[in-house]
Order: sequence, then C-alpha cells, then structure tokens
Amino acid sequence: MAIYVTHGFIKRRRITIIGPMEQQTRDKAARRAYELGYQYEGSFGGCAQCVIAALQDSLELRNPETDAIFKAATGLAGGGAQETDGSCGAYAGGSMIIGHLLGRERDNFADPEKIRHETSRLIRELHGRFIDEFGNVVCRQIHTKIMGRPYYIKDPDELEKFNRAGGHDDKCTRVAGLAAQWTAEILIDEGLIDG
Repeated sequence: MAIYVTHGFIKRRRITIIGPMEQQTRDKAARRAYELGYQYEGSFGGCAQCVIAALQDSLELRNPETDAIFKAATGLAGGGAQETDGSCGAYAGGSMIIGHLLGRERDNFADPEKIRHETSRLIRELHGRFIDEFGNVVCRQIHTKIMGRPYYIKDPDELEKFNRAGGHDDKCTRVAGLAAQWTAEILIDEGLIDG
C-alpha cells in the first residue's frame, strides 16, 4: 500500500502506470473488484457494504479499520435505510473507502493541507463515472435508468417486484460491481494503492 502516515499527516506516493505489465495488474485488480462487488450484491445485498467488501478483498485492504467502515455502512443500502431517495449505497461505499485512504484526520481537523479538497476531487471522479453511466447518483434515479422505474424496496411487495426485475440478478449487482471497479481504478491511478 502506498500510504505513509507521519505525525498524523498523510503523505502519498504517486504511481505512474507506464508499462503494459502495470496496466495489466491495475486492470486485473479492478476487474476482481467488479466481480466481487457484483457477486456480493447478488448474494448478500446491502450495496454499500458489498462495494466496501469487494475493495477490501480485491485490494487486500481488510483490517479492523476497514471492518469498522463496513459496519458503519450497514444502513446506507438502497439510498439510505432502503428509502431510495438518497445517494446510491454503492456510490457511498466507494466514497467511504476513498475517504478512509485519503481523508481528513480528526487530529488534523483544521486541515491546513486541504486534504479534504483532495478527497473531494477523487470522489468527484467517482461521481462523474456514475453520471456518465447512470445519469445520477440517487438510488431511485438509478433504478429508473436501469429498470425503467424506481422501487421502494423497504416495502415487501416492491422488493419482490425489484427482485423480479433483476435487481439482485443483473441490475444493482452491476451497479455495485462498477462502483467497486471504478473506485479501485481511482485508488490505483492516484497511487493510494499499489496495483
């Protein structure tokens, strides 16, 4: 991992991908993140946690800190509390891992280095990929884009319709896979993870 912490301040090493072997390694890690995100969403649900777990496993990030992030993401699925009117949980999960690896520390709350701005820049990259692919980062709007209508998945009847429409077969599974892939690519390209 290419993160170095000195006296609570993050220093990072930028990795430049220059050869085909490095590109293949990056693409393999990103592809593995996609596969795991897709698989976990299909098997377990909870899109935010599925993206976090996929990144933990594909990028070898699993430790007590990222397990705590995984736990904290429990209520973010389905746009937050399955209400579907908030940010896509897969987008939130990717954002949480970016923030974990490059985020403002509590002991550096004043943040004179403006780390939070760098974090926002990377999350904007993830946001842009969601906009390009789905036109939105809001759960119900993504449902509409990929399934033709939003589903209020907190309601058992709506959840059944969501599942019949492929929500956990090939729709939200793909969203979770892409979120994990895109986040992995951003982290590797920015030198926060060795590919």
